[in-house]
Amino acid sequence: MSGRPATSARLRSVGVGLLAVGLLATAVSSASAAPAPGDVSISDIQVTKTGVSAILTARTAGGGAKIDPASVKATLGGADAIVKVQPIAAERRVTTLLIDTSGSMGVAGMATVVRAADSFLATVPADVYVGVVAFSTVPKVVVAPTLNRAAVRTAVAALQSQGETSLYDAIAVALSQLGTTGDRSFVLLSDGGDTRSRRTLDQTVAALSAFGVRAQVVGFKTSESQGSVLAQLASAGHGSVAAASNDAAVSSAFKMAAQDLGSQVRVVITAPSGVGGLQSLKVTATAGGTAMASVTSVNLAVVSPPSSASPAPTAAPTPVPVEVSAPATAKGPLGVAWVLWFALLAIFVGVGAVILVLGTPAAGSRRQRRLESIERYVPGTTSIRAEQRSTPTITSISDTLVSMGEKVMDKRASTPRTQQLLERADLPLRPGEWAVLRVVSVVAGVAGGMVLLRGGSTSLLVGAVLGVVVGLVMPALFLKFAAKRRAGKFENQLPDVLTLIASSLSTGFSLLQALDGVARDAAEPSAKEFSRALAETRIGADIEDSLEHLADRMDSTNMRWTGMAIGIQRQVGGNLAETMRNTATTLRDREALKRHVKGLSAEGRLSAYILIALPIGIFLYMLGVNRAYVELLWTTTIGIGMLAGGLVSLVIGVFWMRKVVDVEV
Repeated sequence: MSGRPATSARLRSVGVGLLAVGLLATAVSSASAAPAPGDVSISDIQVTKTGVSAILTARTAGGGAKIDPASVKATLGGADAIVKVQPIAAERRVTTLLIDTSGSMGVAGMATVVRAADSFLATVPADVYVGVVAFSTVPKVVVAPTLNRAAVRTAVAALQSQGETSLYDAIAVALSQLGTTGDRSFVLLSDGGDTRSRRTLDQTVAALSAFGVRAQVVGFKTSESQGSVLAQLASAGHGSVAAASNDAAVSSAFKMAAQDLGSQVRVVITAPSGVGGLQSLKVTATAGGTAMASVTSVNLAVVSPPSSASPAPTAAPTPVPVEVSAPATAKGPLGVAWVLWFALLAIFVGVGAVILVLGTPAAGSRRQRRLESIERYVPGTTSIRAEQRSTPTITSISDTLVSMGEKVMDKRASTPRTQQLLERADLPLRPGEWAVLRVVSVVAGVAGGMVLLRGGSTSLLVGAVLGVVVGLVMPALFLKFAAKRRAGKFENQLPDVLTLIASSLSTGFSLLQALDGVARDAAEPSAKEFSRALAETRIGADIEDSLEHLADRMDSTNMRWTGMAIGIQRQVGGNLAETMRNTATTLRDREALKRHVKGLSAEGRLSAYILIALPIGIFLYMLGVNRAYVELLWTTTIGIGMLAGGLVSLVIGVFWMRKVVDVEV
């Protein structure tokens, strides 16, 4: 008997548990069936002497839900306020269709745009002005805000997909079109990508928040990252994002945006007594059974100016000036884009080079001309140049260019200096070949500068000028650097070379045998340079002259002293090996002193390098992160003056700091 009460107790516990589970499931199911919270937009806020007047726009999942006037409640500064709801009458309402027409849309995407616009125009209230802004590589106003729905349909149907995407610049154009008064909104159809705008996402978000324009965004063919961009734009514009993956979804999203305009109401809120200044305005309402709320800030101390009457049916809203980036394809002379001028110039140069090569005899190298002169006296042979005249090759073209470079360099007084630097740097180039390389570097510099500073005509011109300067200066700097580096290496090796010569002389070798040992055993560049001097001696030159040529070729003062010591010893006699050892010891002491001075001046040289590189590095960094800020340096008169002054100051500073840290030993 004692087991039965326990069993009945367990049964009662199980029954209570099942009842609780059933009640919980019922609650969960009823909660899931309840409508999700929505949102309401507050626009056209006007502060009056008694309170606030604004337009409410309901945003629900289905779109078109009417706001229940009795459900509208408001608080100002946390205090309940009296609310009066009025229907929209003679209100200035403007909306813009912001349509992506870049190449990613394609023909099918543009057909979707046409159907979506038709759906929007068929649903939007008749008193709402509708404009169209299309954007691809450059944004453009297709239709100014108008009540003529047929004109809008015709303009949208004529849009074509092409070019890149300038989303952020297009939003700036739309803000300019919408003006500053009344209820303003735009419906954006885009994939969220931007490849050509001069404005940034942060600048666009800030502009949307400041202008108080409502943004309804339709995401079409978006990725996850692009969807995040669209969400930021919608949030800044107090709107929503509707993801649309097909034709029907896009048309439905446009229709819901038009229905939202039809559900708008005007609310007049009377401020509670004692509430003034900057206050928080919270409005709650119900639309289609969905609870909505919106919070914003208003300054009750600043009364809005009286609004003008509703615009005439044929008048377009007055735009406000908004900074819009200049088109990337800026016009040059005769209205032709600078890029096209550059392309035409390249084609002209290419065609001229082909005509020059095909219409004139191929200019062969010196070796080929010598072979041709010999072949004239050998019967039964065919000239190599005769075979090559009919079919110009890459070699003949390069020979023609080098020959032209040789002719140019022959007329210049700096050619011997250039030849000397090429030999000192051990570059296997003739002056004509070096001239061709410099021309190529100028062309590459101009192209790189125009690409780096792409934009308007002024930007392209500045880029071309900078490219010419860089193309002319950089090869010369490289040649001097390479020559100085190799000469310095030769100077560092010279004491060891003299010690090797002294050791060879001490063992009974002659001077020429000692130099031959240096040519075979020393490191580069000493081995190559002494081998060249030895070769000059073997073909008849005096050893003193060969060493003097070596000193001039490497611009070595120490080598000149060494040659003088050898010449004096040969004239007056003496122990040449001891002379070489003393000279090597002196050179080592001088090198040690140089390095000591270099170590003492290292801090000053490092400071000079940093101060020189700092403005250049900051310029390149800002060019990448905030191009519009840097462009003022060459797009405005004051900026050009500042840029010129900065460059002059930089050049003076470079020479000044170089003089300070350069200590002669």
